[in-house]
Formats: sequence, C-alpha cells, structure tokens
Amino acid sequence: MSRKLLPVSIMAALIGGTAMADVPNVAVDIAPVHSLVARVMEGVGTPDLIVPPGASPHEYNLRPSEASALQEADLVFWLGEGLTPWMEDAVETLADGATVTTLLESDDTILLDFREGALFEAHEHGDEDEHGHEEHAEDKEHDDHDHDDEHAEDGEHAHEEDHGHDEHDEDKEHDDHAEDDEHGHEEHAEQDDHDAHAHGEHDPHAWLSPENAQIWLNLIAAKLSAADPDNAGAYFANAAAAREELDALSAEVAGMLEPVRGGSFIVFHDAYQYFENAFDFPASGAISLSDASDPSPARIAEIQGRIRGEGVGCVLAEPQFSQGIINTVLDGTEASTGVIDPLGSDLEPGAALYPQLIRNMAKALAECL
Repeated sequence: MSRKLLPVSIMAALIGGTAMADVPNVAVDIAPVHSLVARVMEGVGTPDLIVPPGASPHEYNLRPSEASALQEADLVFWLGEGLTPWMEDAVETLADGATVTTLLESDDTILLDFREGALFEAHEHGDEDEHGHEEHAEDKEHDDHDHDDEHAEDGEHAHEEDHGHDEHDEDKEHDDHAEDDEHGHEEHAEQDDHDAHAHGEHDPHAWLSPENAQIWLNLIAAKLSAADPDNAGAYFANAAAAREELDALSAEVAGMLEPVRGGSFIVFHDAYQYFENAFDFPASGAISLSDASDPSPARIAEIQGRIRGEGVGCVLAEPQFSQGIINTVLDGTEASTGVIDPLGSDLEPGAALYPQLIRNMAKALAECL
C-alpha cells in the first residue's frame, strides 16, 4: 500500500515549526533593550518585553502574561536593579533556570556616576582656567599652613603642662563642633543612603549611549549563540549589521545637533548624561533628581536662577510627567519647552525602536533650541 506524501508547503511549515521550537525563549526588561535583542534575533525569533511602553520601570507590577514570559524564559536580558529594583526578585523566583544577563554589570559597559545637585558642572568648565591659579595659590597657602602647623605642634608639645586649661577649653570647643559636624554628617549620610537605595551605585540610563548599545549587541549575540548554536551565524551577522547602523545613526544625530551646538537646556530629571556624553552636548541642570521624586522649592529656584542667569533656551519635559512643574520653572523666563522621551513610550516595540528613540531625542532637543 502506497503512502500519500504531504504537500511540500505543509512539510516546510512543519520543519520551520520544529526549527522555531529550538529557538530559546527570551525575556527583556525595557523597550530600548528589547529593541536591541529583537534586532539580534531578527529572522530567527522574537523576544518578550516585560515592562510595556509608557510604564515606569522603577515601580511595576507584573501582569500574568509577563510573569509567564519570565517563567518560560531560557534567557533574560535586563539592565539591573538600579533601574528595575523590583525585577531582581521576579527573575530569581520565576526565571531561576534561565541564563540571566545583567547589562549594567557587564565588564565592558560604560558606567557614569550620578551627578550631584540641580546644576551640572559641565557648564562650569569654562571657569576652570580662570580659577586654576587661584586653586594653586590656595593649595600653596594650605601647604604653608600645614608647615607652620607642624612647627606649632612641636612647640605645643614642649608646653603641654602650661596650657592644660587652654587645651581643656579647646577640647570642649572641639567637642561642640564635632557634635555639630556629626549631626550634619548624619543628615548627609541619611540623604546619601536614601539616594543609594533609590538609584544604586551608578546612573542606570546607560542605554542612551549608542556605544553601550554596540557593546551590548555583541554580548547579546554571544549569549544567544551559546544557547542556540544552530543560529549563531544569524545572531552575529545581525549584531554586526546593527553596529554599523548605530555608527550611521550617531553621525546622523551629530549632524542634527550641529546647528544648535552650544545651546543650553534643562532636563526634567537627570537621565540623559549618557546621551549628552555621546554627542558632547551637556545639559545645564535637571529639575528633579529622579523621575520618582518631586523637586524641592529650593531646587526649582536654583534651576530658575540658571535659566535667567545664563539665558537657557530650552526646558525639556517628559511625556509621563505633569506639565505643571515645567510651567513653574518656565514662569518669568523666555525659555522654550519640548518633550523628550528616554524610553520610547510612544514607539512600537521591536528592532526599529532603539534607533528611532535616539533620533527622536535629538530631534526634540534641536527643535526646542
């Protein structure tokens, strides 16, 4: 009895289905990183996005479908607890059998420390030469005082008994100052502890550096290839093509910013220094320390002073935050305003999101200035 052969199209679909079944399940935390992973997997598979566009990555409650994606994942790519602190427990609990790649902990990732205060030092560099000699003179004066203090200390040792009461008074005064200093340091330490708890050791917005994105493309391809050797060639070819695309993107963005280079701008929260460094276009300050905290009246006053004092031309809002704070900052100034989005919340998730995100940020900045 002869067997009836299946149509070629059905056989091909079955073979393709078998090949796709071997492709690892991949889960990624935020849309920009998901875009990079999707680009590397293009033509092979599609990663799952855990934090949907428009949601805050700092605080998020997983939906059942997202929890399931983590539970079924063979590989997980995420930035780290500095951006999504809640996700660490979720990964450990739900994806305990997966290969987890924490991008901020990769040896090659470029990391930047958080900046201090509302006003950024990048706009004080022009004064460095002017103050260089003053600082040198201060250092010399400090050294001279140190030298005099050493001689004075020798003399003090020779007359310790004669000055017992004086030392007692000095000790009391020193203790009073020490108590004040200790109180001040405690308050400062509490603030530092709060900031460290909220943000981690480094600024986690590292995806806004195209150079980091290029580094991660290689890392993503290597991790995928280790889990899926049959498609290693496709992963590495996609990563190489994507790196070339990012080179072209960086050149394009530099050209977009060139006509407004030298213009000054304020951002809503301090999230953009990787972008600023990549394109040598520093911000003047940030209204808020983070997107999880409201600025104090003193911080707003500092920002308003800089806008008026330096003629800052642009104040950038973000789509998920109230325009009210921006209006308060702009009150009485001639600065323009625009909207910049570091997460691409209005973009379709996928391989094209990352380059469009960087392009949109440059466009928003150039138009605002």
